[in-house]
Amino acid sequence: MAIKSHITVHKIAPPKGSNIDFAAELRGADLENLTEVDFDVIRRALYENQVILFKGQQNLSPKAQYELTRLFDPTVEAYGHGKTLDTKKSILHPDLKTIPHQPQVQVIGNGPVKEFEGLKNITLKHPHHKTFHQHPISEEDDRDNTRFYRWHIDAALYDLNPPRVTSLMAVQVPKTEYQNLRYDDGTGDELSVPRGSTAFVSSSQMFDLLSEEDKEFARTTKVQYAPHPYVWMSSAKSRSDGLGLVSEGRELPYSELPAIDESKVKILPMCWRNPVTNKLALQVHPSAVEKLHLADGTVIDNLEEVREIVHRLQRPGIAPEYVYPVDWEAGDLALFNNQGVLHSVTGSFKPEEVRIFRQCNLAASTAPLGPE
Repeated sequence: MAIKSHITVHKIAPPKGSNIDFAAELRGADLENLTEVDFDVIRRALYENQVILFKGQQNLSPKAQYELTRLFDPTVEAYGHGKTLDTKKSILHPDLKTIPHQPQVQVIGNGPVKEFEGLKNITLKHPHHKTFHQHPISEEDDRDNTRFYRWHIDAALYDLNPPRVTSLMAVQVPKTEYQNLRYDDGTGDELSVPRGSTAFVSSSQMFDLLSEEDKEFARTTKVQYAPHPYVWMSSAKSRSDGLGLVSEGRELPYSELPAIDESKVKILPMCWRNPVTNKLALQVHPSAVEKLHLADGTVIDNLEEVREIVHRLQRPGIAPEYVYPVDWEAGDLALFNNQGVLHSVTGSFKPEEVRIFRQCNLAASTAPLGPE
């Protein structure tokens, strides 16, 4: 008799007025003791729903979180950003700490923490858009309003392949009021989000929103990412909707970057294919893009033009009705298809508000599946 899993999959009901077609909650999983049958259910649910949530995981160990994340790509072990964190100019450098006994798992959050998983007397800092956006929200409006900090994929985008899956574990969450998330891009778009929500959009839904002409362009175009992109962009500023950078010539010249190996520069398809559903996702990290390679061999290397093209294609997919803002509670574990969604930090916290999350992603053993 075939062994069945006790795990059940429940689609998350979209909020009123929402048109999201993804996200599910999984119940009945023992993530410390998964069977092959259990993982088959989890893997299918992940790729069919893009973001899956497990509630009540307060006792899940960092080791089990790492092992669950690694099941999606069993031959890999390296953290998805590699040594990006070791580069002090990198925009990622201040945001993450590494768990000493499980170095593939990072700690993110906000506030002073005396001890956590072997880390002592650390101060976590929730990313705030005022450090990254060209025109931040005023100080007097900041407590009640927020922005998408940066829409992105978890990926080094140099040398290493983009991770397949990211796991994000909410350990301690200050429950506070909602904030009004403003796009401030002239459209009047806004969205009510729980403070500190992680916002997700489906890149498959983003692709489906394109015209037939744009779909053909996306299917046949490749994206070249800047070498050491998080150092390269360290002085640049973001658009107010968090979807890519403003072109002001503030990117660091190659001469100021770490040594560049041309063979490690990433040129990836603009569309990535879901390994279970076969659907295409418009999957571009808008802040790290540098050039576009078109089907006829043309290379668009005017950075402002490249950014305008990518923003035009992606912007419809981050409209308020397509955004899923997670309302985190302590004990929530989310897994997301890092090759099929974009996500962004939102919100702001006072320096004394303590928030602790654990994050794990692993550089993939292979490049993402392309549209062919």
